[in-house]
Amino acid sequence: MPIAADLLAIMPFPNIDPIAFSIGPLAIHWYGLAYVAGIVLGWVYARRIAANDTLWPNNTSPITRAQLDDFIVWAALGIVLGGRIGYILFYDLGAIIENPIRAIQIWNGGMSFHGGLTGTTIAMILFARRNRIPIWSLFDIVATVVPCGLFFGRIANFINGELWGRLTDVPWAVVFPTGGPFARHPSQLYEAGLEGVVLLLVLAALVYGAKALKSPGLITGVFVCGYALSRIFVEFFREPDAQLGYLLGTSWLTMGIVLSLPMILLGLWAIFRARRQAAALQH
Repeated sequence: MPIAADLLAIMPFPNIDPIAFSIGPLAIHWYGLAYVAGIVLGWVYARRIAANDTLWPNNTSPITRAQLDDFIVWAALGIVLGGRIGYILFYDLGAIIENPIRAIQIWNGGMSFHGGLTGTTIAMILFARRNRIPIWSLFDIVATVVPCGLFFGRIANFINGELWGRLTDVPWAVVFPTGGPFARHPSQLYEAGLEGVVLLLVLAALVYGAKALKSPGLITGVFVCGYALSRIFVEFFREPDAQLGYLLGTSWLTMGIVLSLPMILLGLWAIFRARRQAAALQH
């Protein structure tokens, strides 16, 4: 049965205006600021990693700070275009067909991580070929900093009161303005913690402690697996998109799980490939 808010000791929703501030007729949304913050912080972190030759194969960084400065534009385009197109194709195609203008309303429905990942991957491949950068090393440095963007993006989802969780009676449940008068899991915060903070720390430990960048592709594989496992876990607390619901007549299978399962196999392949390459070089 639905869990009424007045029966629980719940965590209050902050009820922050989705519009951070306005400049004349231009409204600046927290969602947009989250993307800017994630990209800029990731860029600063990536420049620091690129400048540390001791972290890379042969103690030589394969990418310069100047090249990273150029790549940030490519990355931003890949994230925004891929993320939006992915959301349209995976989650909102029917509504877009009925109302095409909805396609450019990035705050209406939002972005798909899986689409953004695909768009950024295409951008990385094109940029690496154009600048003669080892593709797996570029994958690795980007994978290391992506959790920065994931963290801010999920916090923006929480502020917007969107992508909330399933009904629950846990003490930290939240009643979202758009989720009815019921207590729900703040699943956006779960994702911010796992996909953002935990994954960022794990990858940093591998980069600085285990020197994992010396095995090109290893960090990429760990990131892909880590994200997929985090997303699958949180999907069991997150309300599925209303226009899709649960898939195949189940009470648990969501589009997020379907899109994340192949990522585990892809991530494991990247890890095994990196370890095999590293072993071959030692012989």
